[in-house]
Amino acid sequence: MSSPFQGHEVEARLRPAASAYAFDLDHALSSVVALESQVPADAFTARILGTERLGNGVVISESGLVLTMAYLITEASQVVLTLNDGKRVQAHVLGFDGQTGLGLVQALEPLGLPPLRLGTAKILDSGSPVVIAGAGGRAHAAAGRVLTRMPFAGYWEYLLDEAIITEPAHPHWSGAALIGPEGELVGVGSLSLSGQARDGRAKPMNMFVPAELLPPILDDLARGRPAHPPRPWLGVFAQETESRVVLVGVSPGSPAARAELHAGDLVLAVAGDEVSDLTEFYTALWDQGPAGVTIPLRIQREQDVFEVEIRSVDRNTLLKKPRLN
Repeated sequence: MSSPFQGHEVEARLRPAASAYAFDLDHALSSVVALESQVPADAFTARILGTERLGNGVVISESGLVLTMAYLITEASQVVLTLNDGKRVQAHVLGFDGQTGLGLVQALEPLGLPPLRLGTAKILDSGSPVVIAGAGGRAHAAAGRVLTRMPFAGYWEYLLDEAIITEPAHPHWSGAALIGPEGELVGVGSLSLSGQARDGRAKPMNMFVPAELLPPILDDLARGRPAHPPRPWLGVFAQETESRVVLVGVSPGSPAARAELHAGDLVLAVAGDEVSDLTEFYTALWDQGPAGVTIPLRIQREQDVFEVEIRSVDRNTLLKKPRLN
């Protein structure tokens, strides 16, 4: 088997044709590898993200640096890369960044693959053609287009100023490469989303993290250093519904869990400032100060409204550290 994603190929009608691009398509696709990670059962993220994680990575240097999504490698004790010819190569985690969602691993032997040049998603507009590439060559790539660039707030205390939304949806999007018009890397696959088509049917699509977020933090990630000052973290999973922020769960062992918040609670205000969507909630939360600061919340639970103070933490202190080689 040449790819862990065998059986999850892109439909033939959606695959890119080499003649449609000014760059060497197959050369670029060879830079995308499968990434499998093993995480200890007692890891903080094991219950939420699992102990076996599978996604993609993109080779970005001749020395074997591979860019991927942070959630694939967080607390990983073992990482294996699979090239398109089936060769498997051990790698180790260098660093990951919760603010951008990006992660970096180092191959432990030469990959012999061409690195994809880092580009920028700022060149993309609605309708811009792109190649959405998972590991496994052309059978695992889609000729796609950009739907929009827009702010994105994730339910896990995550906010991007400008995410890239694309179609068609890719069958194994996580860590996939978004390749721009000159064969450059313009984004990394993060999520599968569902919108609504004009006829009312569900419209599957993907969200990508812009590649230009990497260069400012690349040196820190490569050295295993924090890429940003730690933000206060509560450990809530939240959604916005009808101009209200509602909790859909809390992370076990988190400050929110210790404060006995639970699914169904509404967050009405942070430090006295009312919030009506996730962007307002996260912005108010992070404005309170560095990780460790106490966060005053106004909560509604059924018909009761009450105030609660929660001491935030630096989430990274709860995680197993990358193994040094």
